[in-house]
Amino acid sequence: MSAGLNTVAVDISIVLGRARMPIHQLLRMGRGAVITLDAAEDDEVEILANDLPIARGLVVVNGAEITVEIKELIRRPDSDKLDIEEAA
Repeated sequence: MSAGLNTVAVDISIVLGRARMPIHQLLRMGRGAVITLDAAEDDEVEILANDLPIARGLVVVNGAEITVEIKELIRRPDSDKLDIEEAA
């Protein structure tokens, strides 16, 4: 009996922003260090599945709960799809 797609694990990441800094600054960081991101609080976030972008969304804070509301799905280019005729 096949387990199917329901048992496939996918790593989901939410990218709030990015930062660039010299390695010496990174190595000096310790607990409590603050990294400034290139994003504002109303900016969209990028949603990744296994490190590939799949959607964009907005962070929603409701009390102690933080969620992400999906606003747009990112389609992969047609060139990435397997051409059935070429595979045959």
